[in-house]
Amino acid sequence: MFAFFVGIVSSMIGVGGGFLIVPILVLIYGVSTHLAVGTSAVMVVFTAVSSTFAYAKQKRIDHKLGLILAIGSIPGAVVGAYATSLVSTKDLASLFGAFLMILAVRMLVAPREKGRTMWGWLRRIQDAGGQVFEYEADTVPGIFLSFFAGFASGFFGLGGGAVMVPVMVLVMTMPMHIAVATSMFIMIFTSTSAAAAHLLLRNVLADSAVALGIGIVIGTQVGAFAARRLKAKSLQRVFALFLIVIGARMALQYIS
Repeated sequence: MFAFFVGIVSSMIGVGGGFLIVPILVLIYGVSTHLAVGTSAVMVVFTAVSSTFAYAKQKRIDHKLGLILAIGSIPGAVVGAYATSLVSTKDLASLFGAFLMILAVRMLVAPREKGRTMWGWLRRIQDAGGQVFEYEADTVPGIFLSFFAGFASGFFGLGGGAVMVPVMVLVMTMPMHIAVATSMFIMIFTSTSAAAAHLLLRNVLADSAVALGIGIVIGTQVGAFAARRLKAKSLQRVFALFLIVIGARMALQYIS
């Protein structure tokens, strides 16, 4: 049941679901943060593939831009996964929470989608419903920041979307709906890299990852459908509010 709900939220806002699964595994099931992060990283692969299939049918994925951003996110994911071995469980949980809240505040206080860019790549996407999205993608900073998104994927057990969506909306000036869909496509590459690294580190509860993945696949189809019905600003607020709630809970987990 948890996985189904996580799948809905993850696909709707363009994230892997780690920001929900990691706290659930740690706070409810008593799993160590390192194992929770690794298990989440494997589960995110299911999220990414299923969501990408749903958004591909809507024709809202910028495939060319997504492949370019994946160049930075893949090595970042591997580095992030190995970096988890350098910090304690307490520090990892606290960093996880603070990280999410910073991103959430940034999304709320600077909700912009349009504007002239320095390294703009003019893009035009027409979805399955006939809606046209035209925007300039600020590609150069996006490529550099995609490494950090990948790092977050491996380090925090995220799919990278919690960083990649804000980067695409706030820095690259992409429309929120296209950013969410493209984030799930990029996540296929990022999550696979992070999951492989965590498997090598033996940070994964395989049975739990598979069980979560099954529920996730069903939920992501519902989430992608729901996202299409929301206005861009509403979708952005939903994204930020979820990060604040979960981030605060994780940051306060070890404060006595």
